[in-house]
Amino acid sequence: MSVQHAVVTGTRPDTRSAVRELLLERGALTAGEIGQALGLTAAGVRRHLDHLVEAGEVEPVRRRPAATRGRPARAFQVTAVGRSTAEHGYDHLAAEALTALRRVGGTEAVAEFARDRVRSVIGHVRPAEEPEDVERAVRDIAEALSDAGYASSVEGAGGGLQICQHHCPVWNVASRFPELCEAEQEVVSEIVGTHVQRLATIAGGNCACTTNIPTGTVTAEALAATIPSQADATASAPTPERTAR
Repeated sequence: MSVQHAVVTGTRPDTRSAVRELLLERGALTAGEIGQALGLTAAGVRRHLDHLVEAGEVEPVRRRPAATRGRPARAFQVTAVGRSTAEHGYDHLAAEALTALRRVGGTEAVAEFARDRVRSVIGHVRPAEEPEDVERAVRDIAEALSDAGYASSVEGAGGGLQICQHHCPVWNVASRFPELCEAEQEVVSEIVGTHVQRLATIAGGNCACTTNIPTGTVTAEALAATIPSQADATASAPTPERTAR
């Protein structure tokens, strides 16, 4: 259900459901963003958020405003408890269908279905052609995921990037069929042209799915700096320049 045009009736449980569904759809939001989307006053938003936090369905987090270096703002995101509370009318049917597919075609049939599904979401993204093109591909993947309801963003992470998905429309089914998450990681790896690592999933009980993608170039000088000196050990020959691809 899209909450962009949700009508807030004034009944508290309905309004809290609208707040929760908005956070499910868009990921972490500030109280001001919630109020603007649902037509609520600041006091009204805070009151509903207080109840949701107390119930364990929502939790506060710090989120840095996009494209700024400002101080992280206080935002709110749905917890695993909140996701379980939300209605997912087709989850049972989808799980039954995948169970039947596994019974007929085995695990590989489910995996192939999962890969086809992921490709229908991000398969149009142009693959990275060189290491310098990985970041562009990663951002295009995140945009495609957001368009499909995954509320995704890209963040820097050490020597690479992370795709953070703050919502997963199929998390409840994916908790029973890990092939869905595995296929997503596989297709992302195909597009960026390098190994990627899934660090957390909503299906696994986390508040977001995070995928780490290494970027950049490792030079011979950088590799040589990690080799012990002759005084400590026999030095190895410097390795020719290589990339993370």
